[in-house]
Amino acid sequence: MSPLLLVAALAGGVGAGLRYVVDRLLTPTRGARFPIGIFVVNVSGSFALGLVTGLGSTVAPELSLVLGLGLLGGYTTFSTVSVETVLLAQRKQWLDAAVNLFGTLLVAALAAGLGLVLGSCIAG
Repeated sequence: MSPLLLVAALAGGVGAGLRYVVDRLLTPTRGARFPIGIFVVNVSGSFALGLVTGLGSTVAPELSLVLGLGLLGGYTTFSTVSVETVLLAQRKQWLDAAVNLFGTLLVAALAAGLGLVLGSCIAG
C-alpha cells in the first residue's frame, strides 16, 4: 500500500469518527423524529468538498485526495440517508422521509455549489 493511500485511509477513519460525533451531538436520542445529525453531516461535507474542489490547483493534489477521498469520504454518508429514509417510511413518517431524501439531495448539492464558488473565488 502506498503511503498516500494509507494516509487517505486513515483520514477516512477520522472522517467517520467526526460523522459519529456530529450525529450524536445533533441527534442525542435513538428514534428521533428526523435524522438532523446526518443531514448536517452531508450538507457540511458537501460544502467542504466543493470548497476543496473549487480551490483547484492551489491545493496540492495529494492533500486534495486525502481531504476529499479520505476525510470527507469517511465523513459523509449516502447509505445512512437511504436507510434513515426507509426507516422513516416504515414508521409512516412520509413527509419526513421525503424531506430527508430530497432535502438532503437538494441542500447538499446547493452547499457543494456554494463551496465550489467560494473556493474558486479564493483561488482567484
